[in-house]
Amino acid sequence: MHRVADRRIKIAAARADFLRFGHAETQSVPGLVAASWQRSFSAGVDAVSSQAAFHSDLDLTGRLMRCSEPVIARLSDEMAQMPLSIVLTDYRARILSRSETDKTIGTLLDEVSLAPGFNYAEASVGTNGIGTVLESGQPLYIVGPEHFLEHLQPFACAGSPIRDPLTGRVEGVLDISCLSEDASPLMHSLVRSAAHEIERNLLVDRSQRQQALFEAYVRVDARTRGAVMAIGGTVVMGNAVAQSLFAPDEQWTIHEHARYLMISPGQPIDQIELSSGKIVQIRGKRVVVGPDVAGIVVVVDIKSEPVLVTGQERPAAADLTVTQPIPAAAESAILSDASSLLGKRASSSLVAAFDVGAALLVLGEAGGGKVSLLAELYRHVVPAGRTVVHCADDVNDHGLGNQLQDERSTASIQPTLYVFRNIDRLTPAAVAELDAFLRERATSGRPRDGVAVTVSQPDLHADLLAARPYTRLLHHFETSVTVAPLRHRIDDLPDIVTRVLARRAGLRPATVSAGAMRVISRYPWPGNIRQLEQALDTALLTRPVGAIQAEDLPAYCHGGAPRLLSALEAGERDLIVGALHKAEGNRMRAAESLGIARSSLYRKLKSFGITVTES
Repeated sequence: MHRVADRRIKIAAARADFLRFGHAETQSVPGLVAASWQRSFSAGVDAVSSQAAFHSDLDLTGRLMRCSEPVIARLSDEMAQMPLSIVLTDYRARILSRSETDKTIGTLLDEVSLAPGFNYAEASVGTNGIGTVLESGQPLYIVGPEHFLEHLQPFACAGSPIRDPLTGRVEGVLDISCLSEDASPLMHSLVRSAAHEIERNLLVDRSQRQQALFEAYVRVDARTRGAVMAIGGTVVMGNAVAQSLFAPDEQWTIHEHARYLMISPGQPIDQIELSSGKIVQIRGKRVVVGPDVAGIVVVVDIKSEPVLVTGQERPAAADLTVTQPIPAAAESAILSDASSLLGKRASSSLVAAFDVGAALLVLGEAGGGKVSLLAELYRHVVPAGRTVVHCADDVNDHGLGNQLQDERSTASIQPTLYVFRNIDRLTPAAVAELDAFLRERATSGRPRDGVAVTVSQPDLHADLLAARPYTRLLHHFETSVTVAPLRHRIDDLPDIVTRVLARRAGLRPATVSAGAMRVISRYPWPGNIRQLEQALDTALLTRPVGAIQAEDLPAYCHGGAPRLLSALEAGERDLIVGALHKAEGNRMRAAESLGIARSSLYRKLKSFGITVTES
């Protein structure tokens, strides 16, 4: 007992010296505590007056709360005879809940704002059993004078991080606090055990999706002799047959195509050619948990081993250049001689439709380059042809007849591809006009004329049930082609970037460095080619000529956070990206310039999905 009291006296003296001189003899102070004092001092925490800030935007119904409630309730019952408080925080040190076994301790904690909504991050309130746990990433026992703030010194607290067992990310902190005279080192073991129990609950909660995927995989594997794979989120599984039949790069291609089939409408069945020349059939079964698709289980059959392609070689990119200017309303340019499996498929399907004069329904996400691809390929198939683009909003406002009247004379001597963008936005009157045009086109006897309509991200099943006006036009179209989103055509990115950069930079000598290309390839591009264009525009403002570097790209390109960031988090992400670039990728220097610990920086890199590219 006397040794404990002497130790606390020595720590209190060391703290006083530290606050007075900025340094102290810390032999009697635990290393983690001394490091925390230094961080607190560097962050500008005032040991006398600093206070916890309050936040109202807390997630009180999420997984962490749901998985922690039974553990905290059991712990409160077991510790009912001891005056203490059990605190749960989120990954930003904001207190989500507090449960106390004694009213007195609750009143005392209210006075120091250790209550729901308040932020106990180390940068705000100094060394404590919540913020310091997050900074260090490990369980800690902070007693009395080890606290940086004076008004926290009457307390002792034991905290432990709560990690998601699958991702390793710290989801929050479980903390047990009491008065220093009631403290026991056993609190340290107790809080670690309870935190592990919460982590097990998180695993069970999260793994409902993985468990459903695993069970579906086992069922399919049991009745199939061939290659079976399961893909969902971060989980990828494959049986021994799949491992033996396909090389790693072939497996990756199958995985990515399975992800595409998982979110695509219709039955997840397809036949693709792998880079090795193998032609495989993929038959999938989506695994649904509640309203969400947890993943997909696929059976992969080899239809033929590598065969030589005896057909005519694809024309060079120069032969596919559109000499006629594409209308200003058209989307960003995209190469028709694609490298990706899905890009090649879309191009070949469109060329086949143009060859026979089939009316086309083209589906795909907004900004994916549907219109530019149509114009480019039509020009290739019909060199003397032109492309005329009509936007739904213009047709709604001005009528289709007025717009077509000026084109009739030219169209009579020049083959024309009529493209109608976003027909799902047409009014009933505009649909009637387009219906009349399509009927006339079908009987005009002009086989080299073409017509295509585009729809962005449709839910055709729901639209048919709702009898939306545009669905009355679907009977006119013989062929439908889906242009896959950019995130499923990563192999096309180098060519697309080169083409887009050439258009945006004009005569300026602008290229993309290897590091910038790695950043571009890792980003999922939810806005597709249109967003890629905007990112390259931003980079060209920073570096008008020469090789665009990774730091020239917008900050969001460096992150792949699995959640929507708040405005504050987005700003924090941008600061971190800027600091990393100034430090040439050196995490230690970046953390120092930001005034945060390396452990905090690592946690934020993972949270924001930031990939560090070394210079």
